[in-house]
Amino acid sequence: MMTLFLEAVFVENLALAFFLGICTLLGGSRRLSTAVGLGIAITVVMTITLPINHLIHRFLLAPGAWAWAGMAELDLSHLSLICFIGSIAAMVQILEMVLDRFFPALARGLGIFLPLITVNCAILGGSLFMVDRHYDLGQTVVYAVGSGVGWALAVAALAAIRERVDGEHLPEGSASDSASQALVFAVIGIMSTAYMAFSGVRLP
Repeated sequence: MMTLFLEAVFVENLALAFFLGICTLLGGSRRLSTAVGLGIAITVVMTITLPINHLIHRFLLAPGAWAWAGMAELDLSHLSLICFIGSIAAMVQILEMVLDRFFPALARGLGIFLPLITVNCAILGGSLFMVDRHYDLGQTVVYAVGSGVGWALAVAALAAIRERVDGEHLPEGSASDSASQALVFAVIGIMSTAYMAFSGVRLP
């Protein structure tokens, strides 16, 4: 289980290895405080939704899931995408209400990016990877936490770098928005390359 967790955090980081959730990664990494809150929110949503989606797939959608009702040949796996998105949307809505009620400052800091977690492809990608790799419930929980933590580390690290270079002397012509975004993409590329070093690490 520890190997699966570490692989989800470093080796198969959804943001830096598969480039999932890049829109939210870029938008939520302008300030470290916002990035940390966003990373926690992503981790919470992923930790809740992946096990729920595992149960939905296993007991409702997978081939043979309806054998108990005499419909063993029924295969609803083609509905996985819409069902997963529905459960993710429901969890994000609940999280948004909780933050509005108990953590209004964090809710304001996340702004539009909080409801955009609903369409964050990192969470949906995690659910699809979970199905494709045939994880059981325990593995799904570990993978969900690891994937959430990995994405949170990526957005926090990117935000820390952006805050560090903000206001520093940059090459001439790099002050425009397009050039600034290009620099951010370059930083993400360097971070992704650095994370590739973890692929050669094996736990005893």
